[in-house]
Amino acid sequence: MQPQKKTLIIPFALIAIGTGWVLTTTGVAPGVDWAWTLGVAVVGVLLLVAGGIDKVTVVLGPLFIVASLLSVLRQTDRLKLDIEVPILVILLGVLMLIARMPSVPLPSWLVPDAPRRE
Repeated sequence: MQPQKKTLIIPFALIAIGTGWVLTTTGVAPGVDWAWTLGVAVVGVLLLVAGGIDKVTVVLGPLFIVASLLSVLRQTDRLKLDIEVPILVILLGVLMLIARMPSVPLPSWLVPDAPRRE
């Protein structure tokens, strides 16, 4: 990740957390644990941004992002846990199939003599 982009992570995370906080406080989205939900989403986005697109990040990044969205639905009583978990299992399987595509590269840390991302 480029140094200029690294400095954007904290401001955007603070904006997202503050927005969630306001939504909860004003009653628009009551009862949502925004620290957990946004933390999971940020992990997914950071995996894709910092790691680039490879066979690992193409699975984990979207999985964390969707898990965050499903978490909001569950916390607002729009989705039950016994539906959320199977959806995530199905998604994991689909993402693993996508990662097997030849056009998705191996992560640089698995390829000998590959240039390292810094």
